[in-house]
Amino acid sequence: MGSSESKAADSKANRIARWRSTGIVALREAKLKTFPDEVLDLDKCVRTLDLTQNKLVEIPMEISKLVNMQRLILASNHIEQLPSTMGNLQSLKAMILDGNRITSLPDELGELVKLEKLSISGNKLMSLPNTIGSLRDLSLLNVSNNKLKYLPESIGICSALEELQANDNLIEELPASVCNLVQLKSLSLNNNKVNQIPPNILKDCKALQNFSLHDNPISMSQFQQMDGFEEFEARRKKKFDKQLDSNVMIGSKGLDAGVDL
Repeated sequence: MGSSESKAADSKANRIARWRSTGIVALREAKLKTFPDEVLDLDKCVRTLDLTQNKLVEIPMEISKLVNMQRLILASNHIEQLPSTMGNLQSLKAMILDGNRITSLPDELGELVKLEKLSISGNKLMSLPNTIGSLRDLSLLNVSNNKLKYLPESIGICSALEELQANDNLIEELPASVCNLVQLKSLSLNNNKVNQIPPNILKDCKALQNFSLHDNPISMSQFQQMDGFEEFEARRKKKFDKQLDSNVMIGSKGLDAGVDL
C-alpha cells in the first residue's frame, strides 16, 4: 500500500471513529450518488445523519438499522421514494426532505411516533398518507411547493401541531378536522386554490395567531365575517405588540404577516 493510499485509509478510519464517538454523520455536498455503506455499518451509533446536497436517488431498505437516529436530513438530492422500512426509525424526531422528487410517502410514516418536525417542501407529493394522524408529537409540518390537492382528514389528530406550512400547492379547501388543532399557532396556505375554510376554524383554533392566505380565491370579507375573527385579531395584535416590545425585527411585510389574504 502506497503512502497516499495509507493516508486515505487512515483518514477514512479516523472519520468513521469520529462518527462512532459523536453519533453525528455529516456528509453535505460530498458528491455521493449512492447511500454510503459505512454509515449503515454504524447502525445504533448514529444520532444525526446529514446528507444534504448530494445526488442520491434512493434510500436503501437497510436504513432501518439506524434505530437510534433522531435527526435525518436528506435535503437537495434526487430521491424519488422512501423505503417502507423507514417506519423502524422509532427514535426519529426530525426529518428534512426538502428539494427532492418524492411523489408519495409510505404509510409506515405513521410509525414514527416521536417525530416532531417533518419538512418535505419542494417535492412532487400529490397526497399525504392518512397515517400522518398517528404523529401525535408532530409540532411542525412543511409540505409547501408540492402538488397537493387536499390535506387528509386525519391531520386533525396531530394534536401537538403548532405550525402548518402548505404554500404553493393546489389545495381547494381544508378538512373540518383542522378545527381540532388547538395548539396551532401558524397556518400558511399562500398560492393555492382555497375558496372556503371550515367556518369554526378561528373560533376553535384558540392558539392561532397567523393565518396566511395570499393568492387564493377566498376573499378578505369572507374571512372577516367568520366566527371568532375578533378574537383572532386580538391574538394577532398581541403577538406583534410583543414582538415590537421586544425589538424583534419584523420583515418587509410588517404587521401584514398576520391575516394575510
